[in-house]
Amino acid sequence: MCKENMQEDSRTSTFCGTPDYIAPEILLGQKYNSSVDWWSFGVLVYEMLIGQSPFHGRDEEELFQSIRTDTPVYPNWLTKAARDLLVKLFVREPEERLGVKGSIRHHSFFSSIDWNALEQRQVAPPFRPTLTSPSDCSNFDKEFINEKPRLSCADRTLINSVDQTMFRNFSFVNPGMARGAAR
Repeated sequence: MCKENMQEDSRTSTFCGTPDYIAPEILLGQKYNSSVDWWSFGVLVYEMLIGQSPFHGRDEEELFQSIRTDTPVYPNWLTKAARDLLVKLFVREPEERLGVKGSIRHHSFFSSIDWNALEQRQVAPPFRPTLTSPSDCSNFDKEFINEKPRLSCADRTLINSVDQTMFRNFSFVNPGMARGAAR
């Protein structure tokens, strides 16, 4: 989700996001800014480097408790630069988090990146899959390809109990979910 018109000094308090990626300040009901994006980036980098989520729980309540209090486990084989990057992205004080305090581009983990070339799309990707057609799915695990699609039903009572005005400035709001919309 993306909230429009968020300037550098803007703050919001909307409780939203994918549970595994939610920053502690959202869970604590604090007003927040782009600091939450750097936390989520940390979760993504952790998952890409280590292959699992940094925070765990049997349900959302336990997961949220883990996000608020646990320190992720950093395997011995993780490079010093990678560990330092993750530690600085998982700072629970938003204003001290890397990306908010200090440019992430200057971190040693990214020392080999030519940011100008990257922005000009002059950097070749390290892996380019071979495709036979635009709909080629051969690079996806068969377990997912063979899974039958199913619709998930939203609990309309729950949706209607949430104050939808909190989402007023988001870039997309389903008109069917707006208060007073025809059902």
